[in-house]
Amino acid sequence: MISLLQPNLILGSTIFDLTPQVLRNHKISGLILDVDETLVPFRTKDTSAELQQWIKEIRVDIPIWLVSNNISYSRIGNIANSVDLPFISAAKKPSRRKLKEAATAMNLPAEQIAMVGDRLFTDVLAGNRAGMFTILVEPMVDPLVAVRSHPIRDFEIWLSQLLGVSLGTDSSIATKSNNS
Repeated sequence: MISLLQPNLILGSTIFDLTPQVLRNHKISGLILDVDETLVPFRTKDTSAELQQWIKEIRVDIPIWLVSNNISYSRIGNIANSVDLPFISAAKKPSRRKLKEAATAMNLPAEQIAMVGDRLFTDVLAGNRAGMFTILVEPMVDPLVAVRSHPIRDFEIWLSQLLGVSLGTDSSIATKSNNS
């Protein structure tokens, strides 16, 4: 169970530090991205210019799918349409079914795909269960909200560390081997 919660790569920041070079270094050929707090703050309906530019740079070489647990098809659909990406909503992660569906659509083996998200017990667990490379990012928060608490994420991190999962970063990017 512990290894299923251990991300392969921990970014000590938001998704914007996930560069094409980092993806090449880890031999990643496809991306599955969580939406809420990975790409946009929770309840946000629009994508930022920074996110649009990041996706434009990444998708030059790598196919991208959005896979969200959010049940609002219209909200996730609007976000996906604004960046011209295919999507799946109501994914029920940590179930791997929808991740496998996205992987099949990309025509890539699971081990060449990275599941990127801000949550251990949904994104990382689902990606690891599907045999994907997993990347944990810091949550994307609304800059207009002065103090933001993440009680569920904080609990996940506390419980994971109690179970022995290593979530520390030596620098801005930390990795574990695929054999762990």
